[in-house]
Amino acid sequence: MPDMTPAPRRRPLWRLFIVPALLVVAAAAWSAFWFYAASEAGVRADAWAAQEAKAGRVYACGKRSVAGFPFRFEVRCDDASVSLVSQTAGGQTAFTARLAEIMVIAQIYQPKLLIAEFKAPATLADRGQPPSLKVNWTSGRSSVSGLPDIPQRASIVFENPSIDRVNGPVQTPLARASRAELHGRLVEGSAKDHPVIETALQIAGGSVQELHPLLSAPFDAGVEAKLTGLKDFSPKPWPERFRELQAAGGRVEIVRSRIQQGDLVSVAAGTLSLNAQGRIDGELQMTVAGIEKVIPALGIEKMLEEGVPQATLDRVAPGVKTQDLNNLFGALDRAIPGLGKAVKQNANTGVAAGINSLGKEAELEGKKARAFPLRFVDGAVFLGPLKVGQVPPLF
Repeated sequence: MPDMTPAPRRRPLWRLFIVPALLVVAAAAWSAFWFYAASEAGVRADAWAAQEAKAGRVYACGKRSVAGFPFRFEVRCDDASVSLVSQTAGGQTAFTARLAEIMVIAQIYQPKLLIAEFKAPATLADRGQPPSLKVNWTSGRSSVSGLPDIPQRASIVFENPSIDRVNGPVQTPLARASRAELHGRLVEGSAKDHPVIETALQIAGGSVQELHPLLSAPFDAGVEAKLTGLKDFSPKPWPERFRELQAAGGRVEIVRSRIQQGDLVSVAAGTLSLNAQGRIDGELQMTVAGIEKVIPALGIEKMLEEGVPQATLDRVAPGVKTQDLNNLFGALDRAIPGLGKAVKQNANTGVAAGINSLGKEAELEGKKARAFPLRFVDGAVFLGPLKVGQVPPLF
């Protein structure tokens, strides 16, 4: 019998090309969208820069390029600069920062998150002056969320940052750290109307020269603070900004701070403000473990060697005169050679005992500690009755 099985039907070949064709069309459409959006990124960047310039922040870019196809945008700016123009100084440039390169990255699926990477070094200069500071780092990155609306959060992180003071060809170390990061968020108001900011600063392996011998040794620090009293974020000279804060009753609330330097561990919280003379007033409640380790760095022995200022004696020993104290040391040396010097050299022990008598006993991270106030009075810094520093006026 002949085979009566029907022959299989042939499927049209064009159906095999439907999916590849759709993929090609989608890829072409996506490519067109990306290149259009890339061109718009440049237009938006120019519009944003023009808006910022009206507010006094002038951004310039020696060479700009856009890359990142297909799922993100990378806007690269070589030879970048930022100039802050004071609206109260005849529109003159008050400050200029220059750096080698900035690359801003935005993901297609996260348009309100911008990530920026910075290439070192950067230089900072006052109006019409050569660079006065040079900043270096091995890695620098920031992120801003909330765009294109008012930014709500911002962070910036630097690995191995360093700051040098520049005087012609001479560079003098000013600050160093193995890592520094700053985080901030807007909790009330807006960038244009009385913003209230919460910040968190973390420094690992930091050291600062020229301020106080205590800060020249490596330390780790963390500070959480809340700033009130700002009128807006518009650029202004720092003295004007601080005057504005003082007039508005602004203050910095130190929610929590922790500093560790070797065996010394200190935590503190409190509020600081500015008085009419631009000096810091306020009080921090401190708990310190290992304070005796830093007494020598306060310079008590050197102060005794050079002679104690009368103003200091009036604070710590009312009624005692500088000449009387020097006569006492001299009499001790005459009675028993070397005794006066020994008394001076052991002064730090006595001061440590005096400080340990302040406040009350406490425990900090499993160590014996003392809790006492650190007072700021018209810019002077007091540890109990002992003046340990002086902060210059901020305006």
